[in-house]
Amino acid sequence: MGLDIGSSSLKVVQLRRQGGTAVLETYGELALGPYAGGEAGQATNLPADKIAENLRDLLREANVTTIDVGVSIPFSRSLLTLVELPRAKTPEEQKTIVELEARKYIPVPVSEVQLDWFIIPDPISEGKELSPKVKVLIVAVHNDELKLLQNVVQGASLESSFYEIEIFSTIRSVVDEIVKPVMVLDIGASATKVYVVEHGVVAFSHNIPRGGQDVTRNISSSQGFSIAKAETLKKEHGFSTQLAPPYARESIESVFSHIFEESKRVFTQYEVGARTPISAIVLTGGGGVTKELATYAKGFFAADIHVADPFARTQAPAFMRPVLAEIGPEFAVAVGLALRKLEDLG
Repeated sequence: MGLDIGSSSLKVVQLRRQGGTAVLETYGELALGPYAGGEAGQATNLPADKIAENLRDLLREANVTTIDVGVSIPFSRSLLTLVELPRAKTPEEQKTIVELEARKYIPVPVSEVQLDWFIIPDPISEGKELSPKVKVLIVAVHNDELKLLQNVVQGASLESSFYEIEIFSTIRSVVDEIVKPVMVLDIGASATKVYVVEHGVVAFSHNIPRGGQDVTRNISSSQGFSIAKAETLKKEHGFSTQLAPPYARESIESVFSHIFEESKRVFTQYEVGARTPISAIVLTGGGGVTKELATYAKGFFAADIHVADPFARTQAPAFMRPVLAEIGPEFAVAVGLALRKLEDLG
């Protein structure tokens, strides 16, 4: 099972391996807002015991049968930075260089975080000497965040073998291009994560402090609707000119235009700095299910735009495909986690 603990909802996906295929057994989502005294779609900051209580409800409702789980780490509670460092002669020397350099970027004592790092492969032609520099992706997660997640898992009577920053789970489930740069816009409840993936590795990342709940609040405040009604209007109508009332479209557009303008700045900054064009943009996260969002986004970017369909990597009954394609962006992280579990198992 893949477990995505988001700020506004919990999402689970259970897969099993059949031959070389990942078969979808069940999935489910539970909004956290009502458990925090709010509405569905609102971001929350619940303690571990309350999240575990909600998770037990979700596991029961979704008829989950496994306790073997991979768990997401929120991007907002982690640090990713790409640095260029001297190439060492031995792995031990490289480890020392990376750990010393990491101290410059981590705003807390290194003892308070779990640190990991990856050397980015450097494609070279045969016979050429290695570059004296290496690009290293440094990853750090605060111990307090890991402790909270471990308490949630324990409180729900699950067994977790790994915790993974949500970006990497999403890449596994929605990015097909393995060579050319791809930009992923992960539109969550409280923020939008923007990152560029190249050769399967995060080459650039950026956080925009606006997300789906801002759209919902805009509709609610401008029209006097309840949060629940505004959330339904956003998801069911979105940018559809046939379904959405003009006032709803204006409220939705005011937030997404800001997100896409900021993302366009990141898009241009990367292309100029890397001297490489971005080949495509993938829309994912809860905001990715907004009707006709991709059509609206095309007015901002000179690249192909796709809505994520992580369930396409799984086997499921044909009659479920339209629903799975519609809700797919919300489940990208959970699917990616479950896929890794299957890979780890064989």
